[in-house]
Amino acid sequence: MATDYLEITDLTVSFDGFIAVDTVNLTVLKSDLRFLIGPNGAGKTTIIDAISGLVPSTGSIEFAGNHLQGKKVHKIARLGVGRTFQTSTVFEDLTVLQNLDIAAGAHRTPLTLLRRRSAVPEEVTAALETIGLTGQIDTLAGVLSHGQKQWLEIGMLLVQNAQLLLLDEPVAGMSHDERNATGELLQRISTERTVVIVEHDMDFMRSFAKSVTVLAAGKVLSEGSVAEVQADPRVQAVYLGTAAAAPTGAEI
Repeated sequence: MATDYLEITDLTVSFDGFIAVDTVNLTVLKSDLRFLIGPNGAGKTTIIDAISGLVPSTGSIEFAGNHLQGKKVHKIARLGVGRTFQTSTVFEDLTVLQNLDIAAGAHRTPLTLLRRRSAVPEEVTAALETIGLTGQIDTLAGVLSHGQKQWLEIGMLLVQNAQLLLLDEPVAGMSHDERNATGELLQRISTERTVVIVEHDMDFMRSFAKSVTVLAAGKVLSEGSVAEVQADPRVQAVYLGTAAAAPTGAEI
């Protein structure tokens, strides 16, 4: 079995007595492209917040044999865990190359970052090819399209050698073509890494998920392939019922 996999056991997160994540068990193997779906408030983002060290939790979180709980965010990142947010965090006043340089930790000074370099590090070249931005190497990140900014942010995780990617609604606000390109990008990335995606776009999920975990009220409701979770009456009740309706357009 591959070593770079995620193992979550009895994960619980509470805020002032409110249980946001309730004894969740989750295993995501390397080369999986796992989607976490569910109504608003189901605990999806809180789970990846707990994995990346942004919120305290109980239970157990392990990745590649390392216990993550109790560690600082930057130490978790050094263990190969990368995280994106719903809002892009690229440096918009710097070029694509400069963003990747900073993420790669090339230890260049602010002055040298502004100069055109004669050579590009191998890991940066590889990331540019993977995310499809080789032709925009000298483009300011601020003028990239919304989709390209998301791809750049993913590239910044790749040059840090992240082996577990946690992506929070990566295609929100994208055009149809950008969503498809992003799905194909994530498929390529997941061949060598573990990828977990929080998503509300059910069309995107149906097109690209290798496996799906459905959450409701902080608990795992169903898990399996897209076809399996779509056929689960409990999932249909959550998404189509009145008690916990899914967001508009997010029918399973």
